Amino acid sequence: MYHKLTSQITEFERPTLFVDEMVEGAFKGFRHEHHFEDLNGGTLMTDYFDYESPFGILGTLADKLFLKKYMTDLLTTRNHSIKDFAETAKWKKIVE
Repeated sequence: MYHKLTSQITEFERPTLFVDEMVEGAFKGFRHEHHFEDLNGGTLMTDYFDYESPFGILGTLADKLFLKKYMTDLLTTRNHSIKDFAETAKWKKIVE
């Protein structure tokens, strides 16, 4: 099942923070904070992710049954991919 989500960067404090929030999509609300800090010459990225499911009690039930795990797994996979690109030469494919 695929959904389209449009987000907008609503806060930006270079080089330590950016926040994207859903402006159109399946969720009732969606906010994703990306925090960056220097850590022994490397970068530590910490995500804070908050969403609100639509459909009232049915959305709450979906959260408990599968959605929370799905979203956690999605962010974990995404962050591993970002780490892989950042720590190898793969990032050059995106920039070039």
